[in-house]
Amino acid sequence: MQSLNILGLFRKKSSLIERLLQARKYIRLDKEALKQNDPSFESSFQFFFHAGFRSLRMYRIYHAFYVAGFKFLAYFLYHMNRVLYSVDIHPAAQIEPGVVIDHGTGLVIGSTAVVGSGTVLYHGVTLGAKYITKGKRHPTVGKNVIIGAGAKVLGPITIGDGARIGANSVVITDVPENATAVGIPARIIAKQTSQVENITFVKTREIRKEVSDGLCSISEDDYSSIHEEAVMSTTHH
Repeated sequence: MQSLNILGLFRKKSSLIERLLQARKYIRLDKEALKQNDPSFESSFQFFFHAGFRSLRMYRIYHAFYVAGFKFLAYFLYHMNRVLYSVDIHPAAQIEPGVVIDHGTGLVIGSTAVVGSGTVLYHGVTLGAKYITKGKRHPTVGKNVIIGAGAKVLGPITIGDGARIGANSVVITDVPENATAVGIPARIIAKQTSQVENITFVKTREIRKEVSDGLCSISEDDYSSIHEEAVMSTTHH
């Protein structure tokens, strides 16, 4: 019995080492993504002071502990992450490498959430559940997605690759690839296709960055006018 316990512990330690080495590789990719996607990034010393990156790095470590079976240590570091950076990323969440957490404060990612590489998450984003239930209950976010500040993405829904979620939006249904969703509840106002790309995306390129950053509050009438103009142009084609 004792030999079995020793063997089991050895396997857990081997798994932990493997996971930590993987986490180290992922952190390197996170660094590169941050330098590419954060226009305020000026020097490598900023890694020491960037709360979003540091919270993501801590997640990488305690996720490795969690997957390897050292769950007490994983939850301890998870708690420290919340205390130090006001970021709540569950140890079981799956975040691919090359993700950017901008600012970080108030970010919540649930246990069954999945986040694809190249995605940018602004402060106050919630990837949460709609109901208290077992199994898959949090969103799956694709690659190269931008989720604006304060947005709430709820339930076992899918956000397609390249999608954009406006600041403070509440998303409770699937969002197609390369689409832009805004509002409460969120609705699709644009999708990058050959028919509407030059109409909606060119007209809104000045405001999309502000929507993502949460610096601009756009009224429902503004969204409606953009949507109606795109629809009219599409029918004329």
